[in-house]
Amino acid sequence: MSIRIAVDGAEVEGREGQTIAGVLIGAGRRTWRTADGAERGVFCGIGVCQDCILTVNGVEGVRACQRTARDGDVVERESR
Repeated sequence: MSIRIAVDGAEVEGREGQTIAGVLIGAGRRTWRTADGAERGVFCGIGVCQDCILTVNGVEGVRACQRTARDGDVVERESR
């Protein structure tokens, strides 16, 4: 079953059970956060490095590699 999430205002389609990082990578997005002027995305993939953090449904600091995407999620980039 497919799901749709909004990423910085654009709809992205994924599959049920994927993490947010999985949906983003599947949509061709390799980076989605800026830290110290550098683009970041998934690095470790296990929730340790914090490179993949996003704001999800208004909650800051969500690890995209750990959070299962849900239909209707609203995802926003973070800059730190």
